[in-house]
Amino acid sequence: MATSGILLVDKPGGMTSHDVVARTRRAFGTRKVGHAGTLDPMATGLLVIGIEAATRLLTFVVGADKTYRATIRLGQSTGTDDADGDITAVADPDRVAALTAEQIHAGVSALTGAISQVPSAVSAIKVDGRRAYDRVRAGEEVVLAARDVVVSRFDVLDDRPGPATGAGAGTRDLDVIVDCSSGTYIRALARDLGAALGVGAHLTALRRTRVGPFDVVEATGLEGLADARPLTAAEAAGRILPVLPVTAPEAVDLRHGKRLVGQRGRLEGVRAAAIDPDGALIGIVERRGDDLKSAMNMPEGAS
Repeated sequence: MATSGILLVDKPGGMTSHDVVARTRRAFGTRKVGHAGTLDPMATGLLVIGIEAATRLLTFVVGADKTYRATIRLGQSTGTDDADGDITAVADPDRVAALTAEQIHAGVSALTGAISQVPSAVSAIKVDGRRAYDRVRAGEEVVLAARDVVVSRFDVLDDRPGPATGAGAGTRDLDVIVDCSSGTYIRALARDLGAALGVGAHLTALRRTRVGPFDVVEATGLEGLADARPLTAAEAAGRILPVLPVTAPEAVDLRHGKRLVGQRGRLEGVRAAAIDPDGALIGIVERRGDDLKSAMNMPEGAS
């Protein structure tokens, strides 16, 4: 049977997340592979990949906060809000150069905290069963509904002139770091910052460095897939959620769908990873009244 676990992969630019999943399927000899959170082809960085039974854990990863490093080019707008799209508007270079650090800081501050954000029309969000980007490519006009997101950090690390010649002449590049809730679009942050400053903007680089408790420094490149050792389901679950040690008899009960009656007090939060005496993940348990019940069980021998 193929290895079961959570694999951290550093996606290169120019590939889709599905491409990485396909490569992982070949490397591990299984079709049962999924990921928690798509990265655009232009983007690089951390993909959390589930293999075999551990794909069941991905639902508990998808909603995790994330960290990105990005470069925002002030002075140009594109049809996709990133470098993959055609330039649709160019600002006066003198106006871009005249922007003060205080103005940029004010624009960034307005996009920090709990905000309402309209995702880019060229996104993977489904509209009536079809991806928004597929509808845009088919010539449809797509306007997505605003969504509430949280940007807990939006810091400018560097502010420098864009390229001296060529298409980027007269622009300004901001290197930024963003901590945000799941569902936040960094392309949309770039677009909205440019709009607020009156010069337009788009992303020229994007790298995801963290997903919840997982960091890109732990990730393997595609060239190392064949020798990569995924985190076991127990290791991964122990990072995502608090750990609830259970006895062997309790593990059997949970696997059989029985509740741990009157054990609510053993769980501080809403959910926990139930780990048996051998260190195997039994599943994810949650409160049900005064009891604890499995919200997800792992197949025996796969954790």
